[in-house]
Amino acid sequence: MDDTLQRLLATESAASELVEKAQAESERLVQATLHEARQQEQRFEARAPELHAAFLEKSEQRASQTVAEMERRFQERLNQLRDAAETHEETAVEAGFRALLGQDNAGKP
Repeated sequence: MDDTLQRLLATESAASELVEKAQAESERLVQATLHEARQQEQRFEARAPELHAAFLEKSEQRASQTVAEMERRFQERLNQLRDAAETHEETAVEAGFRALLGQDNAGKP
């Protein structure tokens, strides 16, 4: 019986050591994970200005492209209107002369 009790005590002691080792390993893993998380957060914070600058650059490029497209469309429309004005200029001038001559003739006795 004494021998069995000694084995039980030894087993209990070994089990306690295993539990302590497991708890220590668990704590070490938690601390390592927290440390890694802090490092990743610091890397992200360090890259934040770079990410922001890249975002702004892309936004500026898109805005420039949009402005260039709007200017191109404006020039196309302006050219269309000028072409239409040139096409109808002679007709408008003739109509203006007729209107003036018609008024001058109508006003004379």
